[in-house]
Amino acid sequence: MKNKLHGYLFTLSAVTIFAAQDGLSKYLGTHYPPVLVAMIRYWAFAVFVLFLAARAGGIRHAASTKRPFLQIFRGVMLVAQIVVMIYAFAHAGMAMSQSILQGTPLIITLLSVPLLGEKVGWRRLTAIIVGLCGVLLIINPVSADFGPTLLVPVLGVLMFALYGIATRAVSRVDRSMTSFFYTGIAGAAAITLIGPFYMTPIALHDWGWMGALCISGMVSHYLLIRAYDILEASEVQPLTYFQLVIGSFIAVTVFNERLSWNMIAGAIIVVGAGLFTVLREHHLATKKARAEAATAAE
Repeated sequence: MKNKLHGYLFTLSAVTIFAAQDGLSKYLGTHYPPVLVAMIRYWAFAVFVLFLAARAGGIRHAASTKRPFLQIFRGVMLVAQIVVMIYAFAHAGMAMSQSILQGTPLIITLLSVPLLGEKVGWRRLTAIIVGLCGVLLIINPVSADFGPTLLVPVLGVLMFALYGIATRAVSRVDRSMTSFFYTGIAGAAAITLIGPFYMTPIALHDWGWMGALCISGMVSHYLLIRAYDILEASEVQPLTYFQLVIGSFIAVTVFNERLSWNMIAGAIIVVGAGLFTVLREHHLATKKARAEAATAAE
């Protein structure tokens, strides 16, 4: 029970720092090119990944993979998604973007059917449809305030879902440390190829915020790794929705964003549908494992 409590504390600490990190990304993305912000952040992240890989059996061991192209695709997709979301935080709004981002588990479940050959029953399919309706309610395309900028976080969700699908695929054949290695190194290499074209002088007083962004990224990922060492994914995922609450609080109090009724209602629908999908997948996985164990015992 004590270990479980530590796992929950690690998770809550991680999502709290993730929310603060989003606030830092919004501030920096408003003043500097998102590509530049992501590049500097990824340089620090790559150093952190190399340090962990060296401690976990060596860099060569961590880099050994059976799906190199898919691992590289994951890393590139995630860093591109981060650039998109930094732009979304700065221009579409942090609360709006985070609310839409909560629909990612629904898209992952939906894409797992054609891309991974998984089966989705009518219950989860219904939850996905309801959740997507919640996303439509958040962006409210019939409103006079609707514009192309609001579609940017939707693009971020699709990109993050593809990253999630690729992560599921490589997890079948590669170690978690290998996936973590390619997330950092492939992403850092990809962003470094284009980041220098967006070089902009950074004000002296903003280097402190940039440093805080880099440190928060390393600390939050470390805490989340520790959480997954103790808890199952189905125990971690529900707590990650707490990030939306903290992020919305930061958006309102620090950046003076406004939470409209459709954003709040849509976010509740999306989170509810996502929770149902995650818990349903856990239930089916547990049921399958018990059936396989019973068959093996006979």
